[in-house]
Amino acid sequence: MSDQTFAASIRNSMIQGMNKKDEEKLYKRNGIFYPTIMSPPENLDALKDLEAREDDVMLVAYPKCGCNWLVGVLRKVMSSCAYTLPDGPPLIEFHTPERQKHLAQLPSRRLLATHLHPDDIPASFKKIKLLVVFRNPKDTAVSYYHFTNNNPVLPNAESWDKFVSDFMSGEVAWGSYFDHALGWDKYMDDPNVLIITYEELKENLEEGVKKITDFFNFTLTDEQIKQIAEESTFSAMRSNSKTSHGNFANIIFRKGEVGDWKNHFSEAQSKQMDEQFKKKLEGTKMGAKLKYDQYCQ
Repeated sequence: MSDQTFAASIRNSMIQGMNKKDEEKLYKRNGIFYPTIMSPPENLDALKDLEAREDDVMLVAYPKCGCNWLVGVLRKVMSSCAYTLPDGPPLIEFHTPERQKHLAQLPSRRLLATHLHPDDIPASFKKIKLLVVFRNPKDTAVSYYHFTNNNPVLPNAESWDKFVSDFMSGEVAWGSYFDHALGWDKYMDDPNVLIITYEELKENLEEGVKKITDFFNFTLTDEQIKQIAEESTFSAMRSNSKTSHGNFANIIFRKGEVGDWKNHFSEAQSKQMDEQFKKKLEGTKMGAKLKYDQYCQ
């Protein structure tokens, strides 16, 4: 997809969103909401025929957990290894059936991504390596709230109180954060799944890039890894976002902070989220990975 075609596609989606009523922007499928414009039913129907390749570079992330950040990192890694990648978002559920057929013609290695729940990822992708990124739920909710309010393809959040309630009950696009996280718990010891957190990457991005390159068997020098990390800090990527994401730049890259939830959550909402975490994830390996007590208390 050329820059011009990608830019035109983004503009078209935004125009469609501005011409739709909020109640038309999401639809429910198997109990989960999806965005009507970006992931219509025909896109999801076609995914059952999408075949993974053993050397695909596949990223999985719940919305606003660092997907765009890691896509940028992976693009730099693959470019450093002389791979040429098409422009545009690599999320498979954003691709029309025709575009999905085009994916089958692309040379290896392909960069792909998804926001889908692990149970809904096409079966062939369960047999290859998957990089999964998660973020603490309170910061995820805040980021998702601002993303929704600035994104014409999604319904307006109305208010923070309404949004955080919908987020905790899973009544948002792509469903429940907690159900997604719990869905990955059984993969915590799977050698073909690397689960990394947003907070880990913020603390030591260079080490995170090294883990990712080793996981996908990319051969890079220590100097190359260091350079990619320096070019992939949130502030660096936000500075370049007008070039990389056009009109979507300010929507996708906001603060990128850890702990911004403290500026939004009331004490009652914070306690409600704590209870939700205990109910769904306390005592699980995934729950331990998220370091909830460190980042959400």
